[in-house]
Amino acid sequence: MTQPDTSNQQHSKVFDEYSRYYDLLYRDKDYASEADYVAGLIRRFHPHAHSILELGAGTGIHARLLAEKGFLIHGVERSPAMLDRAHKLSGDYKQHHLESTLSFSGGDLRTIRLSQSFDAVIALFHVISYQTSNQDVEAAFHTARYHLNHGGIFIFDVWYGPAVLTQRPSVRIKRIADENLVITRLAEPDLRPNENIVDVNYHVFIRELSTNTNHELKETHRMRYFFKPEIELIACQTGFNLLCFEEWLTGTTASSDTWGICYVLEAQ
Repeated sequence: MTQPDTSNQQHSKVFDEYSRYYDLLYRDKDYASEADYVAGLIRRFHPHAHSILELGAGTGIHARLLAEKGFLIHGVERSPAMLDRAHKLSGDYKQHHLESTLSFSGGDLRTIRLSQSFDAVIALFHVISYQTSNQDVEAAFHTARYHLNHGGIFIFDVWYGPAVLTQRPSVRIKRIADENLVITRLAEPDLRPNENIVDVNYHVFIRELSTNTNHELKETHRMRYFFKPEIELIACQTGFNLLCFEEWLTGTTASSDTWGICYVLEAQ
């Protein structure tokens, strides 16, 4: 197997700092609809699937929702801070006697090897787009294939190249608050077309209401966008067959307006 690019370790540090504000920043994200969509894909392409491995589980929200739908799910997360929040979620499940359906462990999605196989592997919220080198993408696909039985499926979403190059990333500002924090996030993208990369430079301003103090956080999220032929090639090289290629959530045909694409691959 090709060795992963060690420069990707910076993403773990980024998300360790980000974890405290992550769920607040994305509380408007429709996790419920996304879990419904993923569950629908699993039932469509692998009707008897029961177990799921989630690579890049974050704070565990998708995993919890899928567990509530009856799936047995194990999430893998590299960021210790994110993983700590996911474990707290798993602890809440123990109180409801559902601990057997939901679990998490630490690990790098490029290299982790568990002692069990699954019916489905998922990598959601552009986890694969964070694998910016060819070596990292191939390593992530090998991990997915390693943990799947023959006929198992791999579901993931990525940024779609034609949309990125047609619409081009723009500066965005997001403001959100709860009873403890007021957060303003400035996102300034830097498109690197020769590498299929967008560096999203975040400048986050945080106000702590309890102490009336302010602080700032700067970080760069390096994101890769993909074209269908390269996904097909990597899939073929890592033991997969392409089953489905569609717009994320809507299921419609991809176009130059489609930023989020979902792939379903079948293990050969």
